[in-house]
Amino acid sequence: MTAKLVVGNWKMNGSLASNRKLVKGMLEDRRINRPGVALASPYVYLLQLADLLQLSPMDLGAQDVSQFGRDGAFTGEVSASMLANVGCRYVLIGHSERRQYLAEANEVLSKKMENALAARLAPVLCVGETLAQREAGEHLDVIRHQLDIVADFPSEQVIVAYEPVWAIGTGKVASLAQIAEMHECIKATGLQRQSGSASMRVLYGGSVKADNAEAILSISSVDGALVGGASLDVDSFGMICQAADKLV
Repeated sequence: MTAKLVVGNWKMNGSLASNRKLVKGMLEDRRINRPGVALASPYVYLLQLADLLQLSPMDLGAQDVSQFGRDGAFTGEVSASMLANVGCRYVLIGHSERRQYLAEANEVLSKKMENALAARLAPVLCVGETLAQREAGEHLDVIRHQLDIVADFPSEQVIVAYEPVWAIGTGKVASLAQIAEMHECIKATGLQRQSGSASMRVLYGGSVKADNAEAILSISSVDGALVGGASLDVDSFGMICQAADKLV
């Protein structure tokens, strides 16, 4: 069985001092300091984390990447090649907060996916529905639409992270049945988009915490977790990583 992947998404948090303390604690924790664990920090801290993690099997990730494929006159943008150059292995694409606040749609996200893969980064495509969409019974169709872009890329190179928007930072968690249904839908959709041949991994995100991680990760269609706030606490993140490792 493929090891379950745990990616910590720090979002817009951190400082040089607090990062150093946090990563020091993670490096001393065998539950965290192992293959199959990655940290996605803000751009400005990537070099610091690359230095801190240089002797660790943990991987580095970015929280976004430019839609522009080549370096040039794109002030404020960070290219995929730059992320690879500083040591990133993963990059988040289409997180719900960027879809919500920056109106990122499939056309832009497809370009970001293409750029990430060209730089040999592993894109983690984030998908998810709002509470209104779920209550209207539209949740499966919403996710299928967000997955339209995966048809253009090799499935084994694409990671999908399902994060119900209504469970991100709210303390609410989808039921195990809801998680299983959506992960199965994503994998079935991947098969259809890839003409019957797909092997992409699907992670769950959305208020993953130490006390619910084992139950969520025990679902056979869940291949790992995208962790938000809990990745800023060594013990909480350690318990999640331990749960993922135990279920391999």
